[in-house]
Amino acid sequence: MTMLKRIWEEGAYGTLPVADCWWADTVPPGDWPALEGDTTTDVAIIGAGFTGLNAALGLAEAGVGVTVLEAQHPFWGASGRNGGFCCLGGAKASHAEIKAKFGETEARGFARAEMAAVDHVGGLIERLGLDVDRHSEGETQLAHRPGDFEAMREDVAATRDLYGVTPTLTPREELSQAGFRGPFHGASTMPIGFALNPRKYALGLCRAAEAAGAVVHGHSAVTRIENLADGRYRLHTETGSVTAEKFIVATNGYSADNLPDWMGARYLPTQSSVIVTRPMSDEELAAQGWTSRQMCYDTRHLLHYFRLMPDNRMLMGMRGGLRHSPGTEAQIRAMIRADFARMFPAWAHVETPHFWSGFVCVTRDLVPYAGPIPEMPGGFAAFGYHGNGVSMGSYAGRLLADLVQGETPDMPYPAPLNHRPRKFPLGRFRRMLMRPAYLHYAWLDR
Repeated sequence: MTMLKRIWEEGAYGTLPVADCWWADTVPPGDWPALEGDTTTDVAIIGAGFTGLNAALGLAEAGVGVTVLEAQHPFWGASGRNGGFCCLGGAKASHAEIKAKFGETEARGFARAEMAAVDHVGGLIERLGLDVDRHSEGETQLAHRPGDFEAMREDVAATRDLYGVTPTLTPREELSQAGFRGPFHGASTMPIGFALNPRKYALGLCRAAEAAGAVVHGHSAVTRIENLADGRYRLHTETGSVTAEKFIVATNGYSADNLPDWMGARYLPTQSSVIVTRPMSDEELAAQGWTSRQMCYDTRHLLHYFRLMPDNRMLMGMRGGLRHSPGTEAQIRAMIRADFARMFPAWAHVETPHFWSGFVCVTRDLVPYAGPIPEMPGGFAAFGYHGNGVSMGSYAGRLLADLVQGETPDMPYPAPLNHRPRKFPLGRFRRMLMRPAYLHYAWLDR
């Protein structure tokens, strides 16, 4: 059996990081049977997260035979443990950086793709009639330094020009009235996006794909992709195989450098961690002065993201550690809890029984990729959503559904999305690049 070449400690891919995930309490793991024996299909998909399930749904509804193979259970990875922010994003690169690399037209095309990604998820939720605990009218960024709010003021015109909407600015003296009382110096609300329960959304996708004819297998980790003489591919698991004309790799931060070899060093998984409180009373919310249900994040490079959910639980996330072990997980949990108490001192007594971590996926060019695997005709991949997988991961899956069928996508598909990602230096040791980057960002965030 081929061993998967993954660059984090094995425990990071196990059950410990997600053992206390709040989303699992709302959507328990289902029973998707493992693949047994050998079968054939038109398209095989590795990974049953937002990308894989969107691709599966699009293909199945088009009458294409689809088999989805998931190592654990569907949405076990980042799709079932993220913060539930469906918003603009997908790239870590700024608009100016994308413009410098790809030109003005393609940079604006990427902005259109960001908006189309949010619309795509919202449209799916409506069309499929999914109950996903949707809330938040757009997304709010909070300034953690006075100068950051001045930058927000200066960015209004550029944002209006790029996205066609005008952010709402809230100065520091009005934050409490808006339900945002905290150590912030103002806010900017972008009227695009919404918050949701990511597992409810993913479960709805999975059930819809199955209803359309897709076959989904859990506990079926693909260990090898074999090129057959007739141009097809055979995907091997421990208990069976799937032979397909085409395949999609939709594993994002949970990818392996040898599945297939082309993936080697083209992605970098980084950890993000989340806590969720118990439900709070109206009196506790009033004591802190945080009553808004907007999804929020601050202006740090190593940012915090947080939102008050419909049942009065507060979710807060931040970056994770540079290594993975029970000890480092405990350290990160203590760190995020301390930041929570500093930001929301009236809630210092509020228990946070839920803590988990997972992978965000970064590319060297800091833009996502959705397109063909050049060395393997009929092979496709999508990854690198930079913490915005709800929208961009879903969108990338839908794009792949078109590309696999040889069709030109009817949604924006600009150069930043189909530019072949470069490899990171240091190969399997590329995690070492994160330490100086984190130190630099921490210095900038002072």
